[in-house]
Amino acid sequence: MIAEAWPAIVMGAAAGGFINGLAGFGTALFALGFFLTVFPPVEAVALVVVTSVVTGLQGLWVVRRAIWANPRRLARFLGPGLFGVPLGLMLLALVDAETLKIAIALFLLLYGGFFSVRRTLPRIERPTPGIDALVGFLGGVAGGGAAVSGALPTMWCALRAWPKAETRAVLQPYNVAVLGVTAAALALRGAYTGAVLMALVLSLPTALLSAQFGLALFRRLGDAAFRRLLIGLTFLSGAGLLLRTF
Repeated sequence: MIAEAWPAIVMGAAAGGFINGLAGFGTALFALGFFLTVFPPVEAVALVVVTSVVTGLQGLWVVRRAIWANPRRLARFLGPGLFGVPLGLMLLALVDAETLKIAIALFLLLYGGFFSVRRTLPRIERPTPGIDALVGFLGGVAGGGAAVSGALPTMWCALRAWPKAETRAVLQPYNVAVLGVTAAALALRGAYTGAVLMALVLSLPTALLSAQFGLALFRRLGDAAFRRLLIGLTFLSGAGLLLRTF
């Protein structure tokens, strides 16, 4: 099966690794559609969470100073997020591949639409610990259910008056931790079959290399250019996934 499916695995890993390097999140949003053409939902998510965690470790080094500058902010998101993972794993066992692909595609289009109107939205500067915790919890549910832990926190963080590096200092470690726990839980369920392990041999080097290109672009882009590129990638990925589904 892997011999026939390697193009989808490599393309998914390349797309997911690049966006993770660029934005610090989003591996599943761009890779899961490819992986679902090869594996059922549980195994596809198992593949994407490991790919996301491994590529995300590179990005942690880039924003290490911003992480240590405000660890309490990260904790407001991460603590509840870890509690949301088990609920997401329960939901994962109840959905089929087509439903999950459609949900991811619609989420991509919604995500791109959100950022397309971002400049018209208010910038929140006051502390919001309760909302931070709720968003972190829902992101944990999404991470356990479809490996898309970063989407909701990113939408919320985009409303905050934080520089690009500070936003990433929340998103990158949050995603690595939530998806790391998800990967461990899936391993206990036996999700890492021989076929998934073989796919990891293909996906990890590709994703790591692609993440380096994303990191290089992240260092060069300003906030406005960063958002424009993200919008374009998001819409293209969502539209392409919908076309493949129907």
